Amino acid sequence: MATQSFEQLIVWQKAHQYVLSIYRITKQYPKEEIFSLVNQMRRAATSITANIAEGYIRIGSKEKLRFYNISQGSLEETRNFIFLSKDLDYISEEDKKLLSNQASEISRLLNAYCKGIINELSDTPST
Repeated sequence: MATQSFEQLIVWQKAHQYVLSIYRITKQYPKEEIFSLVNQMRRAATSITANIAEGYIRIGSKEKLRFYNISQGSLEETRNFIFLSKDLDYISEEDKKLLSNQASEISRLLNAYCKGIINELSDTPST
């Protein structure tokens, strides 16, 4: 069944839950981090879903791939912030595991989407 909107993509749904988790968890960060780590982490997280949505609507496979790849980069950025947050004792080991597990699942899904697009591009005869 073909999807009618980006909200139907499993990768977007999982990434959206990840964004909500990041927002929930970063509410407990120290006030001095609001305009630094919290802001960066939230911006990177929302970039994941925004780029999936934008890539979804793109017609060309290369454009789709570009936006999904940007999502992958933003996801890795949040992973970096998760480690930093744990090392600074801003999050518990439990929250780190939760976010890391969510990020791993999203990464697998994004990689699968990208591989499918790459395969589609390699199967397309050049003109």
